[in-house]
Amino acid sequence: MNVKKKTMIRFIAMMMVAFLLMACSSQQSVSEVENNDSETGVSDTDTIKVGILHSLSGTMAISEQSLRDAEMMAIEEINAAGGVLGKQIQPIIEDGASDWPTFAEKAQKLLQQDQVATVFGCWTSASRKAVLPVFEENNGLLWYPVQYEGMESSPNIFYTGAAPNQQIVPAVEWLLENKGKKFFLLGSDYVFPRTANAIIKEQLKAMGGELIEEEYTPLGHTDYSTIINKIQASGADVVFNTLNGDSNVAFFKQLRDAGITSKDLTTLSVSVAEEEIRGIGAENMTGHFVSWNYYQTTDTPENEAFVANYKEKYGASRVTGDPIEAAYIQVYLWAKAVEKAGSTDVDQVKEAAKGLEFQAPGGLVRIEEENQHLWKTVRIGEVREDGLIEEIWSTEGAVRPDPYLRTYDWAATLNQ
Repeated sequence: MNVKKKTMIRFIAMMMVAFLLMACSSQQSVSEVENNDSETGVSDTDTIKVGILHSLSGTMAISEQSLRDAEMMAIEEINAAGGVLGKQIQPIIEDGASDWPTFAEKAQKLLQQDQVATVFGCWTSASRKAVLPVFEENNGLLWYPVQYEGMESSPNIFYTGAAPNQQIVPAVEWLLENKGKKFFLLGSDYVFPRTANAIIKEQLKAMGGELIEEEYTPLGHTDYSTIINKIQASGADVVFNTLNGDSNVAFFKQLRDAGITSKDLTTLSVSVAEEEIRGIGAENMTGHFVSWNYYQTTDTPENEAFVANYKEKYGASRVTGDPIEAAYIQVYLWAKAVEKAGSTDVDQVKEAAKGLEFQAPGGLVRIEEENQHLWKTVRIGEVREDGLIEEIWSTEGAVRPDPYLRTYDWAATLNQ
């Protein structure tokens, strides 16, 4: 055998030994990692993954970032108390970026790639409509924390905000009784405002009100000078406001710049809560009205603890509000349903959730068996100088959700 062949054989032998040593080392490292995971309790078998899907950028971030914060606080509290089924909840956060196709894309990722047990998310009805088929096709489960226009009931969604009979309809009734008959409808141009206003127009016809004018602007719109001039010239008693996101900041600031205050014009908003008032400025909102199911000032022992904990976690300047409370309690409702079912299986969780009750900061809520909405108390509020909202009217107790308004004769045409 010549020298070259001997050298080549020695080289191959050395490489084989090195490869075997590396393989042994690699196996030892993997084993150590698995042992460490077991010791620290962070293995996948000890966690339940859930999705959080909100707009953390774009025009809706002003509203949705706080919902993520509320959901994270609930998850941390539940984990500190032992988790769910003895496991820790592991949140996976995605940004819908105020873009409806992005919401659908992120929902699909959470369900198919991350294989989360449930998702807490969305604000606008446009984002909810975008993800709805994704959840139905994948038999996923979405908990949706914001008031909406109704006319929907998906078996794959729990609606923890208000149905229209728990916010819009009683607000119109209150305005007609207390503030005037002539309505100017102003909204962002997408499904919630347009459907809400279709409801209001039928209600006005039935209750002796009058539609003066109806205006829509794109989400993110910021120039309201022309519309404010129309409002001034219209002779309207009331502006019913269904604007969303940053548009509310522009509208109310420009309204005040035009010299119009709540003493000159009654406005009632259904998408402006305490968090949005922070962005708008209390000086621009004082005396204006809102309709919700919960306020930071709601007087219950549960709310006192909730507000204190929220401020301790996120800062004394932070405020709570209706969608924030709904986002917070829906995590607890899901956890309670999972514990009752003994499983995170979607079908079992849905069955277990029927009729579940929870002592929320805003009062006792219950999941309606027929449509997966919540029984909730309705509250009309007036914005104070400090930016908080004072309750000035409420229902005597929780109102049964009626998303299709089937209990109102005047709404029959809306369901056709």
